Amino acid sequence: MPEHDLAQDVFLADCPARLAVEIITSKWAVVVLFALSRRPCRHGELVGLVGGLSRKVLTQTLRKLQGYGLVERRPHASAPPSPSPYTEYALTGLGLTLVEPIAALTDWARSYGEAVADFQETVQAPAR
Repeated sequence: MPEHDLAQDVFLADCPARLAVEIITSKWAVVVLFALSRRPCRHGELVGLVGGLSRKVLTQTLRKLQGYGLVERRPHASAPPSPSPYTEYALTGLGLTLVEPIAALTDWARSYGEAVADFQETVQAPAR
């Protein structure tokens, strides 16, 4: 496909690039995916790892990521059987494919985040 056609496809409603943008622009999705890239975690562990994330919003984020096929919920029975078995969340094979792009965004933020913050301060500074 010629390059100009590919660029025009991004504007189509059913373009896969739009889905990617929807996923990565969700406030918590990338952070949760990054946390799960280290290892599977229980719900409470994720709340502790991701500062500022409420249990309710984490549950909503995990459900959305499950709906995309990026995260799987793994219920575990305890031994001996207990009334409260635990559940952990893990990246699926598809979810693992996002680890590298997320790492690239994280590297960019480390390298240029301060420059963006400095620019914002300059623009927002009152004129004298």
